[in-house]
Amino acid sequence: MPSVHDPDGTRLPIKLDSTSNGEFVPVPLDRVNRYANRLAQERAGANAKRCGMGRRDFMVSACGAASTLLAFNAANAVAGRTGGYYALDQLAAVDPEVAHDRLGGREFVFDVQGHFVGAHGIGKSRLGGADEFITDIFLDSDTDMMVLSFIPSRREKELLTIQEASEVRRIIGQMEGTKRLLIHGRANPNQPGDLEGMGELAETWAVSAWKCYTQWGPDGAGFFLSDEDTGLKMIEKARTLVVKNICVHKGLPFGSRSYEHSLCSDIGAVAKMFPDVNFLVYHSGFITSQKEGPYDPTRD
Repeated sequence: MPSVHDPDGTRLPIKLDSTSNGEFVPVPLDRVNRYANRLAQERAGANAKRCGMGRRDFMVSACGAASTLLAFNAANAVAGRTGGYYALDQLAAVDPEVAHDRLGGREFVFDVQGHFVGAHGIGKSRLGGADEFITDIFLDSDTDMMVLSFIPSRREKELLTIQEASEVRRIIGQMEGTKRLLIHGRANPNQPGDLEGMGELAETWAVSAWKCYTQWGPDGAGFFLSDEDTGLKMIEKARTLVVKNICVHKGLPFGSRSYEHSLCSDIGAVAKMFPDVNFLVYHSGFITSQKEGPYDPTRD
C-alpha cells in the first residue's frame, strides 16, 4: 500500500477496535484491549529502530504484524488472561525470516455470510451495489470464497432478489473459471409464500443453503425452528429438496426485532431431531445488552 495512506506509520497492521457490522451499536473496547493497542504502538516504534526501518515500512512488514500480535499476547498476560494466545517466537518481531515462517502462509478464507443491497434498496442501478461488492470481496481482499446471503424483507420488496444474486454468481464464475460464490435461498417460514418457493430456489437457482431470521416476521412476530407450523416445516422441506444446510441469524436482535427469538434454545432441539441437517448459527446468539460469563445451565 502506498505510504501516502499512512506516512507516519500510525495504523497497526492488525485491527483491534470497537466495530460493528451495522446490526448493533459497537461495543467499546475494554481496558485490556486499549492497553494492548498502546503497547503495540510502543513496541512498533522500538522494533522498527532495531530493524533499521522507518515506522511505516515496519508496520506493513511481517515483523510489524508479528510485533503487534506479540504485544497483544503480553497485554493479555499482564491482565491474567490465560486463554488462547498467538504462537509466535519473540524473535519474529525483528527477524523477517522468522516472521515470514510463522505468518507468511496462505490460508483459505471462506466468508460464510456476505451482503449487498440490490436494485430495490439504496442502490438504484440494475444490480444495485454489485460492482462494489465484486470489487471489495473478489478483487481487493484475500477472500477465496463467499456465500451471498439475504436480508429479511417482504416478498414484494426484496432488498436483494435471487435473480440479482444469481447474476453476480455468474459474473464471479466467469472471472476465473472457479466456483468462488455460493448463494443462500431466503426462507422465512412465517411469511406466506416462502415455504412454497423453496422448491424453485433449490431446483432453478441451485442454492447451497437456506437463510432465515427467527426474529423477523411480516407482522413483527418471530418464530422458533422448533415451531411445528413454521420452523419444522421449513426443515422438513429442506430435507426433501436435499439442501440440508440451515443458516439462521441468532442474536443481535437489530432494532425492534424479537429478543425472545434471538435466543438459541431451539437449536439443540432441532439438531437432535434432524441429525442429517447442518445448522449454522450466525452471531452465536450474541446479544450486546446481556453480560457474557461462564457457562450456566440455568440460563436460556
